[in-house]
Amino acid sequence: MPHPWQDTSLPAEDRADDLLSLMTLEEKLAQLYSVWPGSQAQEGEDVAPLQHEVAEDVDLDDLLPHGLGQLTRPFGTAPVDPAEGAAALARTQARITAANRFGIPALVHEECLTGFTAWHATVFPTPLAWGASFDPALVERAAGLIGGSMRSVGVHQGLSPVLDVVRDARWGRTEEAIGEDPYLVATVGTAYVRGLESAGIVATLKHFAGYSASRGARNHAPVSIGPRELAEVILPPFEMALRDGGARSVMHSYNDLDGVPSAANPWLLTELLRERWGFTGTVVADYFGVSFLELAHHVADSPGRAAALALAAGVDVELPAVRCYGTPLRNAVRAGEVPEGLVDRAVRRVLTQKCELGLLDPDWSPETADAPQAVDLDPPAMRAVARQLAEESVVLLANDRDVLPLAPAARIAVVGPLADDPAAMLGCYTFPRHVGIEHPELPMGVEVPTLLAALRAELPDARISHAEGCAAPGPAAPAGSGSAGAAALTAESRLAQAARTAADAEVCVAVLGDRSGLFGRGTSGEGCDAADLELPGEQGALLDTLLATGTPVVLVLLTGRPYALGRWSGLLAATVQAFFPGEEGGPAVAGVLGGRVGPSGRLPVSVPAAPGGQPWTYLQPPLGHRNDASTVDPTPLFPFGHGLTYTSFTWDRPGADAAEVPTDGETTVRLTVRNTGERAGTEVVQLYLHDPVARTARPVVRLIGYTRVPLGPGESAEVHFTFHADLASYPADQDGTRIVEPGALELRFASSSAEADVRHTVPLTLTGPERRVDHRRRLVCEARVK
Repeated sequence: MPHPWQDTSLPAEDRADDLLSLMTLEEKLAQLYSVWPGSQAQEGEDVAPLQHEVAEDVDLDDLLPHGLGQLTRPFGTAPVDPAEGAAALARTQARITAANRFGIPALVHEECLTGFTAWHATVFPTPLAWGASFDPALVERAAGLIGGSMRSVGVHQGLSPVLDVVRDARWGRTEEAIGEDPYLVATVGTAYVRGLESAGIVATLKHFAGYSASRGARNHAPVSIGPRELAEVILPPFEMALRDGGARSVMHSYNDLDGVPSAANPWLLTELLRERWGFTGTVVADYFGVSFLELAHHVADSPGRAAALALAAGVDVELPAVRCYGTPLRNAVRAGEVPEGLVDRAVRRVLTQKCELGLLDPDWSPETADAPQAVDLDPPAMRAVARQLAEESVVLLANDRDVLPLAPAARIAVVGPLADDPAAMLGCYTFPRHVGIEHPELPMGVEVPTLLAALRAELPDARISHAEGCAAPGPAAPAGSGSAGAAALTAESRLAQAARTAADAEVCVAVLGDRSGLFGRGTSGEGCDAADLELPGEQGALLDTLLATGTPVVLVLLTGRPYALGRWSGLLAATVQAFFPGEEGGPAVAGVLGGRVGPSGRLPVSVPAAPGGQPWTYLQPPLGHRNDASTVDPTPLFPFGHGLTYTSFTWDRPGADAAEVPTDGETTVRLTVRNTGERAGTEVVQLYLHDPVARTARPVVRLIGYTRVPLGPGESAEVHFTFHADLASYPADQDGTRIVEPGALELRFASSSAEADVRHTVPLTLTGPERRVDHRRRLVCEARVK
């Protein structure tokens, strides 16, 4: 007779409890850790912090009789053909299930920040580009496709999205974040979660919490922010992604929060996350995060003590490999130092999730390990969505001389170290930059047209010349990247060649930016923090040289963060910003330059005027903006939300259903948008809240709603936003408690966060008693375009 845990008609929690009651301590602990096959054998540089120093070789024959909780990155550790990888994973799962007495398979996780991080898989734009699209629906569609591709080869959990709100763009992981505004991060990130979860992939929210607010924008550095900033800026994206997105896993962050490491913080991982917010899924460690309690934070003196702290705080699973949750934790439990009830608590969560995934069903079996069938992880449908997302994310910052779109038969000089480099399109968590860079003997795995090649295809009648102008930013490029013979040129000769090329052209397209990498092996990416926001390397000098020729210069930035551009304000003919737009980024940017694609991206982060004017985001109270009390002007050159189009729009007839709204009520505000130009285009209507008087110093404005409005020439549409009073709530007390208070408000329809870009103001008055609200409050300002 089958055990209750095998009865699929029972609730997952009941099945998990039954199985738990049958397990030995060793079998329980086995469900709380992962193994990372090949991580020690992998040659080259680390893809996780201290990978080769912390990771330990394990004997699977010793581990597997007790079972195994997770498998780490079978596709994302080394290049593996997708079909062969799927077959190998099936064989590994068969081995795992055969070795333990309950036949429990491992849960398989992979990275999926810019698509499935696997060889031959579609490379989507980086998350900062998702934010620039202001298009959650498209991001959700992309995530659904990514999740489907992962499930097709046996993966169950994706370690995405990153919900860290950018606080200082010098942070190397800015490219992995969605933007500097918590509402934009929340809505776009939640859409990504919905897409992954709809495909059956467990979405993992990271990094919980405060990681992006580190001192000096340094990776892993301490975070010292107050409870209000934590509650208002850092936490809302996690709240929304859990409640509205249905995320089933959370990853703790590496940092400490006011001295308490996140991995050892019971207030964060248990009291807030579970008891207050009601989260029932799993909390997983960021890679080696449990060990770092001993090795980096020094709050534990042994692996066993680190395990005890993390388990008590609420970390259920040690990733990426077992070091603390194995023998050290077993010994601590046997010695009475750790209650076995804490082990049971974590195992129950893991087993419940495996039940939900079908991994404990009697009829579950791995894919057959027969001859591998063809597996296409980069099909046309995925490339099409990657192209659309890339196109929508390109931001036209300026077009002062109307040189864009480029004339189809113009003489064009394309200059810059990134113009003919496919790496310019790719962020640090793309497979080619994360893993493939250590295997230069192998092809990239997907086709990534460079901007130079894409422009030549986009404008076949144009006469396009090319010069690199300077060395690529960051460490020396690996063999085979860039154009042949470039390394033989001196810096002076490169500049001279670039100047001659630009002088002979009618317009010069300068392609500058970042080369992504990990832990100092790039100018953007994890562990690649910046001291300031100057363009990296020799690129600033190159831009000066090109401008000196007198040829109009169009600056195209392919970056993972914003860079200070005030030095060239008023000198450039046009400026275009793209944030690592992925494998279809070249054709997307070329389409914007040539006019086939109307630019519709908006800045998810402010572009500073000066490199030292940071840290700064638009979410500042009055004294955080320019004033006579300081000689430093933090005003950005281009504000959050800014972006131009090739057409023109009018915004008319603003109004609201009611001028007075109860503190627990709602109203609809609206206006009409009309395309008054000769081209089709997309306007992005943004709705900001201004609270004139409050109990605490409030940001001058903050985003509470937005929507894209595509219109043909002469067309118009009415845009409606449903504003609930909960959207005016803010943390008023030291413990982060939110209130909605009566009084005057302004809703501002604007094309960016800058006061100069406010198109219309709708005054409202909240009436009635002051209310306290919590995580159940209304989080989204619904938008409709009629």
